[in-house]
Amino acid sequence: MTYNLAYKPYGERAILIEWPQEINENILRDVLEFKFKIEKYGIKQILEIRQSYSSLLVIYGFVLENYSLEISTIRKIYNTEIEAIDQSFRQWVIPVCYDDAFGIDLNELSLEKNMSKSEIIDLHSSVVYTTYFIGFLPGFLYLGGLDGKLHTPRKSTPRLRIEKGAVAIGGNQTGIYPMASPGGWNIIGNTPVSLFDVNKKSPCFVAPGDRVKFKSVSIDVYHDIKVLIDAGVYQMESEVISD
Repeated sequence: MTYNLAYKPYGERAILIEWPQEINENILRDVLEFKFKIEKYGIKQILEIRQSYSSLLVIYGFVLENYSLEISTIRKIYNTEIEAIDQSFRQWVIPVCYDDAFGIDLNELSLEKNMSKSEIIDLHSSVVYTTYFIGFLPGFLYLGGLDGKLHTPRKSTPRLRIEKGAVAIGGNQTGIYPMASPGGWNIIGNTPVSLFDVNKKSPCFVAPGDRVKFKSVSIDVYHDIKVLIDAGVYQMESEVISD
């Protein structure tokens, strides 16, 4: 499926490419495929391509004086037939402890939703989520697929500090805070797994298009896993999947 894309100048050195503004897996596949095509086309002047839910930002290493020419070149790439993109991804199993010590907004959500905390946990951990993009903080996963019963607006007053590993709900998304930071999402648990490590070849092991499944663990198991992680011997559960 092809889309009627919008191409816009973005500052002096970039072009913004926009798809329909919605969270949609078909759009995500098209975004990733177009990004792959541009990279394979090998335009040396392009420094970086940044991806979001439904857009690509193509950043050049020089000031663009002729936007029409560059946009025309990129537009042609969209419909170019090149080798098929590898549409295989990984599905990661991420342990989460939903204990009250970590799920500091669970009680409030339980009252708002008229659901027990165990019902919220079961709903949250029963879904296979899609990673749409990584941003806000290095390693922050924006995950789509949250059950509609759990959709909850962000807090009107953000907290000044949310702990590393906090698993949270913001609007119709769920995500994980990869490091301590301010934030306005609703905190329902915590994972001992580090989502971002600058010392690794791939600082974030999850990539756009990958799937994420949360596995509920007790607080004792949480601490056991953390010991293994700190020792560098914890093995993440994952498998290759194909769309």
